Amino acid sequence: MTPKREGIFKGSDPVAIAARWLEEARATEPNDPNAIALATADAEGMPNVRMVLLKEIERDPGAFVFYTNFEGAKGREIEASGKAAFVMHWKSLRRQVRVRGPVERVADAQADAYYRSRSLQSRLGAWASRQSHPLDSRAALMAAVAKVTATKGADPERPPFWGGFRIKPVEIELWADGAFRLHDRFRFSRSAPDEAGWDVARLNP
Repeated sequence: MTPKREGIFKGSDPVAIAARWLEEARATEPNDPNAIALATADAEGMPNVRMVLLKEIERDPGAFVFYTNFEGAKGREIEASGKAAFVMHWKSLRRQVRVRGPVERVADAQADAYYRSRSLQSRLGAWASRQSHPLDSRAALMAAVAKVTATKGADPERPPFWGGFRIKPVEIELWADGAFRLHDRFRFSRSAPDEAGWDVARLNP
């Protein structure tokens, strides 16, 4: 039996609900409504979590896209495990979305298009930063940016070590704050990321 869902939870597709919530958050969150806390794990199983910006929610069959340096800690850990999870929380709306699933790289053409949409300074920064690796000083970083600026010019191509990841969810949890900590939680799950339809369960807060 499917639990009854109304109001802000109405709908059968949790990806569509998450996208709707994100659009509502754009009007209420003062900074970065698309910020997510992305969790991965290293080779020993020790978890890592950091904030990144979600850049796209793909509706069919449903996926969440972000971009990063493949050679940084998150990129290496994702490539090794093929899995990730994140939570997106909006304090102004008192809602959150949790997502877990396998991860794949986005196509080169999609990554190229997003890279071209970024400011020139951000495109050059992607070349200059050896993400997660030790850095002698900020001066050394700025020197690397200056060198890249001189060599890559005003229209740099996308670095081969930089691109997008797509999380294809097998589980999405939608949460909304309730009075006296009696929150509303719905878990949507499926056995494979390309499977049509979701199993839905209401969870205790």
